[in-house]
Amino acid sequence: MSFDTASLPDSLALVDDDPEYSEFLAQYLSTAGVRVHRYADSAELLADHEPFRHGFYLVDLMLPGIDGLELIRVLRKRTQVGVLVVSGRVAPDVFASVVDAGADMYLAKPVNFEQVAVVIRAVHRRVAATRGRSSAWMLDRRAAQLVAPDGVRIDMSDLDMAVMACFLTAQGQSVTREQLCQQLGRPVSEEPDNALSATIYRLRRRIERATDCVVPLQSLSRVGYVFKGELIEG
Repeated sequence: MSFDTASLPDSLALVDDDPEYSEFLAQYLSTAGVRVHRYADSAELLADHEPFRHGFYLVDLMLPGIDGLELIRVLRKRTQVGVLVVSGRVAPDVFASVVDAGADMYLAKPVNFEQVAVVIRAVHRRVAATRGRSSAWMLDRRAAQLVAPDGVRIDMSDLDMAVMACFLTAQGQSVTREQLCQQLGRPVSEEPDNALSATIYRLRRRIERATDCVVPLQSLSRVGYVFKGELIEG
């Protein structure tokens, strides 16, 4: 098969508990220049130091622990990239279930690797085009609100506004824990700041509850946090 490498993701997370299938599929995709990271189950992916950094996710449904549907829901809260389900689960409503959970496409096993690559390319190309048309997030200082791309206005506390001001200044670059602590008037410590982590968690949850837009606020292991979406001041 001749690959159109320009429309394939740079990196892909393959979450499947079948080691033989995962190994051979990873080898096949690697020949096209895709960096494949293999995970035996959902817990292994989520325990990764940066589980939401990948450019694409290929997920099985029948996984030990957290099942594939729940993993897809978690992914959709953190990333806008393509999600493809390849599974042997047989049920009348399986396609509707995976799409409702947030996956872009479903393929039933057995399936050949060429078909998987074709669907990955198509989904990745479509998602990339959609992201290119997305609107920015806006921080309204006067109203103390964050405006999501879908127009939803989210009330911010003083702490939330201080944190978002750091991300506004950073313009997509990482913000260290030290910078956030200084912005919030807290002492800088070498130990993990649980209060800061709680503040970021509450901010993320506040946004998630208000809008269906994917929240581009991500943690960076041993560094700090980054707001990957376009953020402007209104």
